[in-house]
Amino acid sequence: MNDITAISGRSAPRVDLDFPSLGLAAAAAAVREGHITSEAYTAALLLRARALAELNAFITIDEAGVLAAARAADKARATGSAAPLLGVPLGVKDSYLTKGLPTSLGLDGLAHFLPREDADAVRAIKGAGALVFGKNNLVEMSYGLTGHNARYGQVKNPHARDRVSGGSSSGSAASVAAGIVPASLGGDTVGSIRVPASFCGVVGFKPTTGRWPREGVAPISHTLDTTGVFARIVEDCILVDQVMTGEQAVASADAGNGLKGVRLAFAPRQFLDLVDSEIEGRFREVVRHLQDAGAEIVEVDLGDDFNALVQTATWGIFAHETMGAISEFLRRNDIPTTFEAIYEGLKPQLRQAWGHIVLPSGSGATSGESYQTALDVSRPEIQRRLDRAFVSHGALVVLQPTTPCTAPLIEEQATVHIAGQEVSYLALANHTVSASSVGLPGISLPVGLSRAGLPIGLELDAPFGSDRRLLNIARRIEGIVGDKSRAI
Repeated sequence: MNDITAISGRSAPRVDLDFPSLGLAAAAAAVREGHITSEAYTAALLLRARALAELNAFITIDEAGVLAAARAADKARATGSAAPLLGVPLGVKDSYLTKGLPTSLGLDGLAHFLPREDADAVRAIKGAGALVFGKNNLVEMSYGLTGHNARYGQVKNPHARDRVSGGSSSGSAASVAAGIVPASLGGDTVGSIRVPASFCGVVGFKPTTGRWPREGVAPISHTLDTTGVFARIVEDCILVDQVMTGEQAVASADAGNGLKGVRLAFAPRQFLDLVDSEIEGRFREVVRHLQDAGAEIVEVDLGDDFNALVQTATWGIFAHETMGAISEFLRRNDIPTTFEAIYEGLKPQLRQAWGHIVLPSGSGATSGESYQTALDVSRPEIQRRLDRAFVSHGALVVLQPTTPCTAPLIEEQATVHIAGQEVSYLALANHTVSASSVGLPGISLPVGLSRAGLPIGLELDAPFGSDRRLLNIARRIEGIVGDKSRAI
């Protein structure tokens, strides 16, 4: 019998709520207020996960374990608990260590590895009452942007099964877009949250680097890595940010005034140079809507060499730090493998890429001198250019299309077509990489669908440390131009 009773083992209360469409805050409130039980909610999401298994959004779901945790949450509520995420299941990218639940990092060789401790971010959501629903599929070692995994399968886009989900936090984005979970933890180094958020039509928030805990999450680059979250609405990102930082939400005094007095910038020469015409058209339409809502829009120019500067510095740092970061992570967390074993077990295309740019002997490896120049010269210059928008022009946020195209076809993911040109799939991160380069907070909002029914994302980047202000502005923009379609 394929129903909630069959999964939970007991009768579920009849409720009028549409479980897959519930956001994180709404689900938590429904559990706290007794409108639904965590067990019934969790059982319904497990059924949805079964029905949508073809998406390959999860590597591991421990049905019995998450249902037991849901029953414990219901008992806690009955004894007075009002934890902010009480009884709500969340997805967790399989690069996060989870105590007693397999953590593969996307690798065949770690398929059965059981960590002894949770990553700090997992400990934080559990401490707030959340349940780990399962471990989301990802690109091997988070090294990719399309969602392909040789061992665990391609994550498919819920909007079109023949399209990529984006990556590397591929399953996290797809599971939220498909209504399997209301939110999921991901990771972002050059765009691994914002790219899949854009392709799958959900909200993807990358905090200021260092704002959220990242201990216990498989790294790529200690300079660039950050943990983050996918959700269906900005309000839910604000809630998770509270849980991760301990900061209390501050109501925006201007929330009812549209965007009056809010200055926003965009740089057409840098961020509209190589984009599909449909993406540019929607972006400019969104900008007009924001102006109509009272926003002051200023055009800025970050310099002829800005994109080249960002690309060279950021990818150089990314590749140079990978070997050391992974080796240290394995050692510190007693993970039963080595960097060399991981390298040998990678799919051929990725092993070739690592041999070229990650191994110190690789012909494309970044030298120690070039790496130091990227840190000491290029990054300060990138920050100085962005400060022209934030300081000289008084902009609170820089706007751009999150991705230069909608989700590519799965069969064409190695090289993609953008604005009539055939380019490397790395171009999918052309816009997200600038915020990553200097650790700025960024968020991708869904702002509609293409003629083919594929999501289009709007990226908002803000000054270092201004996460709360960014989230408040994003919530206001979402109310003006956001795509209101949630679960597929």
